[in-house]
Amino acid sequence: MTMTRQDTDAIRALQALEDTSSSVRLRAALAVGTVPDPCFVGKLVERCAIEPEFFVRDMLTWALTRHPVSLTLPELFREVRSERAQARGQALHTLSKIGDRQAWPAITRALLSDADDEVARSAWRAAVVLVPEGGESALGTVLATQLGRGERETQLSLSQALVALGEVIVPALHAATTVSDPRVRAHALATQRLLRDPDAGFESAIEEAKRVVALTGAPRTDDENRADR
Repeated sequence: MTMTRQDTDAIRALQALEDTSSSVRLRAALAVGTVPDPCFVGKLVERCAIEPEFFVRDMLTWALTRHPVSLTLPELFREVRSERAQARGQALHTLSKIGDRQAWPAITRALLSDADDEVARSAWRAAVVLVPEGGESALGTVLATQLGRGERETQLSLSQALVALGEVIVPALHAATTVSDPRVRAHALATQRLLRDPDAGFESAIEEAKRVVALTGAPRTDDENRADR
């Protein structure tokens, strides 16, 4: 069988995705996305799972968005179940960039509460993009279970995801302000402020919320309230 120039170029591009130079890998991902071909999809997804450079991973994701969803979604659905955290996280990031709501079933509760913060953050962002109309309230309730988790960057990502869902998150946030864990209460109060005032910075919102929590102390339980009667 005679190999065409297109076949040769494809082989070279696929090989270049594994080059030791990040700049070569970046150019290869750009080339693959510029001239999409079904033969690239599997390799792009595979490379996303192991690519060490953020800017190259982002180009790999862009290249995947240039291919038909009928080819990319099945591959990405498999990746979100991978044991490798980077594979899960990058697949979720790519699903959010593709933005096709057919991918919604892949956003499981397990991913929304993934033990790896980066994976969970990618799942939160993807969920907000892909949630079907009418599913925002249920999603907000699940996301609220993650309040108080992680460091500032993780908490900011969760607050942004919750605020993006809009007023439907108000009941879940209110419930979170009454729990015993001060981190959860502070995070919920800060998110409430961001919902009311999107221009308020997260740093000032969380610091103010921490002061409020410290001043008010732990909420009283139903048993304590009954004992006072």
